[in-house]
This record gives sequence, C-alpha cells and structure tokens, in this order.
Amino acid sequence: MRKICAAFFCFVYLEAFPQANTKLLSTLDQQAKAIENKVIDWRRHFHQNPELSNREFKTGAKIAEHLKSLGLEVRYPVAKTGAVGILRTGKPGPVLALRADIDGLPVVERNSLPFASKAKSEYQGQEVGVMHACGHDTHIAILMGAAEILTKNKNDLKGTIVFLFQPAEEGAPDGEEGGAALMIKEGALENPKVEAAFGLHINSLTPVGTITYRPEGEMAAVDNLNIKLTGRQTHGAAPWNGADPIVAAAQIVTALQTIVSRNLELTNAAAVVTIGKISGGVRRNIIPETVEMQGTIRTLDSKMQDVVHARIKEITENIATGMGVRADVEVTKLYPVTYNDPKLTAWAAPFIERVTGKNKAIIIPAATGAEDFSFYAQKVPGFFFFVGGMALNADKDKTPSHHTPDFYIDESGMLTGLRAMLGLTAEYLYKK
Repeated sequence: MRKICAAFFCFVYLEAFPQANTKLLSTLDQQAKAIENKVIDWRRHFHQNPELSNREFKTGAKIAEHLKSLGLEVRYPVAKTGAVGILRTGKPGPVLALRADIDGLPVVERNSLPFASKAKSEYQGQEVGVMHACGHDTHIAILMGAAEILTKNKNDLKGTIVFLFQPAEEGAPDGEEGGAALMIKEGALENPKVEAAFGLHINSLTPVGTITYRPEGEMAAVDNLNIKLTGRQTHGAAPWNGADPIVAAAQIVTALQTIVSRNLELTNAAAVVTIGKISGGVRRNIIPETVEMQGTIRTLDSKMQDVVHARIKEITENIATGMGVRADVEVTKLYPVTYNDPKLTAWAAPFIERVTGKNKAIIIPAATGAEDFSFYAQKVPGFFFFVGGMALNADKDKTPSHHTPDFYIDESGMLTGLRAMLGLTAEYLYKK
C-alpha cells in the first residue's frame, strides 16, 4: 500500500510540476562551468571597485552595459542606480524575477588579496573606506552569468525572466529612499507582472558546495532605533550642578537588554536589541548637554516586535526621567521578516538538492540578520537561499563574519550559486 501511495504521489507531483528536460539542465550546468572564470573576473572587478548604497553609479552602469550587450530589454537607472533586464522568450509561461543586490559597505578592507578594495567615499559626513564586506559583489557576478546563459538558451525556455540588480540593500543614506522598496515603487515587478522571485546570498560561514534555506520566516524584521537624551551641561568636577545624559545612556543600554531576557517568550522566536553607536561630549571634564544613541532591533514575530517597541520607549523614558534627563525615542520600521513561501520552498527543495548532492541542501534555524528581499516576498511568493562561501578546510570559529574588514569568500562556491539559480529558473518556467 505504501509503495502504491508513493507512486501515486510521485505521479501527481510530476503532473502538477512538469520538470525542465534533462538535456536542458545538463546544458545549463555545462555552460555554468564554462563561464565560471568569467564570473570570477566580474566578481573581482566589483570587489576592487565597491560603491556605497545609492552611490553605485559605475556598478550600475557596468551591469546595464552587460545586459544591453545580451540584447535584453533594459531599464536603467531604476531606484537611482539599479538596473532591470528583461528576457522575453516569446512563448507563454510564468514571469519570474531573479534578484542581486549591488552595494558595498563603509568598511576598510584588511585582506591582502591582489584585488582588495582601496576605495574611499563619504558616509554620514565622514571619509570612509568602502568594501564588499557582505558578498554583494558575488551576487552581481552570479546574476550577470545567469543572464548570459539564460539568454543563450532563450529558445529552450518559455515565459519571461526579470533580472533585478538592486542598489542599497544595506539601507539608503539618511533622508533618502532606496533598496527593494524603491525598486518596487518604480515598477520593477510590473510590465511584465512578476509572479515569483528568487534570491540568493553568499555565506562566509557555510562550506562551499552547500546551500541552506528555511521555509516561512527565514530572516528577521529590522527596525532602526534613535534615542536623544537631553540633560544639563556642567563642569565634570561638579556633576551635581547638571543632569548627566552619559550616565543615563549607560543605564539605558544595560536596561534595554532585559527586554529580550525578561519580556519576550523566547521559545516562540528570537529577538535582539543592540545599541551600536553612542555620541556625546567634546571634552573629558565637561558633562555634555546631549547624548545620541543609535541601535538596531531584530524580531521574527510581529507581536513580539510590538512588545519590544513599547518596552524600549517605556524603559528609556522612565530611566531618563528618574535621572533628570529628557528622552526622545524614535523607532523606524526598516525591513519586514524575510519570508519564504512554504509551497514554493517545498517545490524548490529537490531541485536545490540536485545541485548540491544529498545532505548538502540544509534547512536551517531562522537568523536574526535581515534582508530587504523581504519586500519582494511581500508582493509575490519568494524563495531566498544561502550559498556556501567558506573554504572546506577552514575553521568556522576563526572565519571572519560578514560586515568585517577580514571578510573573505572562497570563489569556488559561486559556481554552486550560479547552477542553483539556473536550475531553479528553468524548472520554474516549466512549472506551469
């Protein structure tokens, strides 16, 4: 009976989701391998020439040039510096979006790579180094390679593919719009109307050849936190003559950590409240009038998100009041939870394992990192996955994480990402 049921399920599955033919998938794999060195060269170019969010002028122009060279319909610029390429096969079928983010970070690179970044730019009024310290350079190169190969095989595909090269995933500069939200606002998912979206992210802490993912909530919602404390300035030798916002800030930083440990049901979902920047004072013997604090909030549950927001305001204002200081608290929602559509994820799983081999396509716990791919996944079913970029002989405990000066990617992992994106695309276009 079990064998009959299993056979019936397999028949129904294949009827519902007809697969792309084996010959096409084999061709895509072969062409991915053939183009691997070209993809690596692109990655090295972008790594050596990173640009900050909403300032990816040369990056966007080079991408648009490549898309035009393939004969694609190109929209550029979109969302300030982004590019959209459209591959129309001329045959009816699904409309699928593939997304790569393109911005770097204000980080000074410490790697001794021959293509290490020496770039500098301005960030929040300061001169900073710029580095692709999160792997967006690999994402650009992989999607450029996918665009080239899929265009080459246009006659064997059906439907439409929309290539989204998106700026400002790391967040637009203060006072500016940007990222996925602006791409959507400017019509990146319309004309043609996209019905599903795939995205990937390289991971420096996962071995090459591995792909990880999670159905439903995969990455956290992220909110920005700004606190301004206003006290009364006085001489450092006579603190009783003023109201000290620095001491208040110290008390608040410590107290905010009790929100996660004492106010949230952590068996439900994780959460994080981090203060990452404190600014105040100009001289060691002067208690300043103001202190400004900036932080980030990560949540995986909307009800817990509301609790965190309320408790931050209550704790901050009450501590400040008790110390004779005024607190102005501002919480701004930035990105929602990155949500993988359960049905789409279940459909994608066997095709991911085809690329990695058995036991190398792994379902992972939810992460407290955030991704603005989440905006696309709010509009259409989305599937977002992680591609291993850590050398097989590396010690994970000693491997630099993302957003650090020593961040490093083993480029051999990029082929896995390219093959996965090609295979998923071909399979999806034959899904209906």
